[in-house]
Amino acid sequence: MATLLLAAVGTLAAGPIGGALGALAGRQIDRAIIGSPHREGPRLDELSVTTSSYGTPIPRHHGHMRAPGSVIWATDLVERSEKRDGVTLYRYSVSFAVALSSRPILDVGRIWADGSLLRGEAGDLKAGGTLHIHRGHGDQPVDPLIASDKGAACPAFRHTAYAVFEDLDLADFGNRIPSLSFELIADNGEVTLAEMLRPMAEPFLAERPLAGLQGFSVEGGPLSETLAALDAAWPMALDAGADRLAIRAADALPEEAPLLPEPASAAGEDEFGRADGRRHSRASPSAEIPVALRYFDTARDFRSGLQRAAGRPRPGAGTVIELPAALAAGDARALINAAAEQAGWALEGLAWRMAELDPTLAPGMIVRAPGHAGLWRIASWEWRDHGVELELQRLPRGPARQPPADAGSFLPPPDLVASPTMLEAFELPWDGAGASDRPAQFAAASSESAGWRGAALYADHGGELIALGSSGARRCIIGHTWGEVPPSPAMRLEARSAIEIDLLSEDFVLTGTGIAGLANGANRALLGGEIIQFASAASLGSGRWRIEGLLRGRDGTEQAALAGHAAGTPFVLLDGTPARLNPAQVGFSHDVSIAAIGAGDAAPVNAAIANPGLTLRPPAPVHPRAAHGADGSLSLRWTRRARGARGWPDEVDVPLAEQAESYRVGIGPVNSPFAIWQVGQPALLIDGDAVSALRIAHPGADVWVRQIGSSAQSDPLFLATLS
Repeated sequence: MATLLLAAVGTLAAGPIGGALGALAGRQIDRAIIGSPHREGPRLDELSVTTSSYGTPIPRHHGHMRAPGSVIWATDLVERSEKRDGVTLYRYSVSFAVALSSRPILDVGRIWADGSLLRGEAGDLKAGGTLHIHRGHGDQPVDPLIASDKGAACPAFRHTAYAVFEDLDLADFGNRIPSLSFELIADNGEVTLAEMLRPMAEPFLAERPLAGLQGFSVEGGPLSETLAALDAAWPMALDAGADRLAIRAADALPEEAPLLPEPASAAGEDEFGRADGRRHSRASPSAEIPVALRYFDTARDFRSGLQRAAGRPRPGAGTVIELPAALAAGDARALINAAAEQAGWALEGLAWRMAELDPTLAPGMIVRAPGHAGLWRIASWEWRDHGVELELQRLPRGPARQPPADAGSFLPPPDLVASPTMLEAFELPWDGAGASDRPAQFAAASSESAGWRGAALYADHGGELIALGSSGARRCIIGHTWGEVPPSPAMRLEARSAIEIDLLSEDFVLTGTGIAGLANGANRALLGGEIIQFASAASLGSGRWRIEGLLRGRDGTEQAALAGHAAGTPFVLLDGTPARLNPAQVGFSHDVSIAAIGAGDAAPVNAAIANPGLTLRPPAPVHPRAAHGADGSLSLRWTRRARGARGWPDEVDVPLAEQAESYRVGIGPVNSPFAIWQVGQPALLIDGDAVSALRIAHPGADVWVRQIGSSAQSDPLFLATLS
């Protein structure tokens, strides 16, 4: 058998490696001529996930590949709890290390976790935590995080590339270590056979180019199995006759192929072609012919691809080449076309006897045979009593066809970079739900990019941070006014009034609503200290929107509407996305601010709490009425409003949200009145003598009323003028 013969020749010439390669060449001949039993070498495995198992070899990666790795160290889960809206939420994180390659690498690119991107093209992590990469050189130091756990016994894992995740947030992965795969950049430039064989000590010459090969993983096992996998796509000619093993391209055509000498006859009964020294043969049409190639497609994030050989179906049993290599679709199509073409022509064989060995001929060389058309490759030779017998295989007439190839449709996971956090903190009027004596404080965290995944919130007490929980992953729709916003009496729907808003991100969208929607509280937004509603919204491009059909001064914020707003006033859509804060954690100090830090932030982002005290401040009374009596008295009346009451009951006054009903009536400046009264009902009668004295002392002074709440006073309501 050729396998045994070439193995012996290879071992004689080049030692054990030569024996392995010689056996490889022999198996090629056996398979092509007489067939061979089914066997499996390195396979394309698209379902590999990160595992941890003793005795599992760590692959050597070449070029550009995607690989799962093996977990080599991990801590226990770290549990953190936070309370949000009265519910205790638990989050978990873990630190662990993953061995990637037993050969040094240049870098790690993207990382996938459960099929989604954990690390993007820009090197950003999509989940909380940090990543440290050790590239596998012989002088790499001990990782400090692992050393903090293992102490002096911590290994440096030299000559092993590995990645260390520190405190990786597991909220997106079911609170478990996800199935990871890594994009490894092991080499710059093309992958060479010489580099794959570099760990071997025996001398060799690797001249077989691997055209189109962008990445390959050596999973361990016999060298012959790895070379057999490569040989299926890049045919190799092995020559063990010199002082070192030579591996050349079996399909490289010379400029001028040498002509074999005339065949020699033989006298033995068991010899082929005794009279003419030749035997022409053709293998059965049932021989295996490769018809398709499966590979890792670089255009599909290294997911498996399949390319079929072009042309009409060939006779014989079609096989699929499983090539665990990273290729472009066009290169894969070219390889399977060439393999199918060569296998089809190689069914034709020629046995040729020479009287003596020609030292210029060697296995793998391409020659011409007298009396036979075309080119032939010397697959093997064998010394016998009556000469040297050559086994020849027919080569294709020309290069294989090169039709275009398509990698197929592919929906990659989004790679959105986490941009810096933008933050607005504010207090809102009480909405009638929950406790009425606690500030309704909110944090609206957002970002320009949809890759932002939320931020951790803190109360900043002069540099001391108190955790408040998470902002949530949804971005709040925030922005600022483009120009000045004029004052408004906030009395009715302003159908023709409009405000232009520059939103933070161009992908933010505002939608309109009808009259019924406005009546039900739709499209509420905070504009500085004023709450507004809008009926319609139109995009002006580049993130600028025009909102029209305005209801101003909602929820008792008429004073802010009367003051108007300067250009650049913050805008926050109150759609339920802003995170409600726990005032017990925020505290009641005047110098407290809110801080946020997300994946894209190098330092915490701070924002002062706007509109402090707005929750506890009662709305100003309405419907002022003043009447002068015949005796010179002044009768003052008004209608109360209450915090949290947005409707007007028909039969009763709005329910009072304070501990007691109380009002303060004053004359003159609000902060330093000339006279003041405090009453427990929405009315006051000032007798004629008092009115006369006040008119003389303070002519033209304003008369106003404020409601006294349990924790604050309302804005003043103008009642009358002393004249």
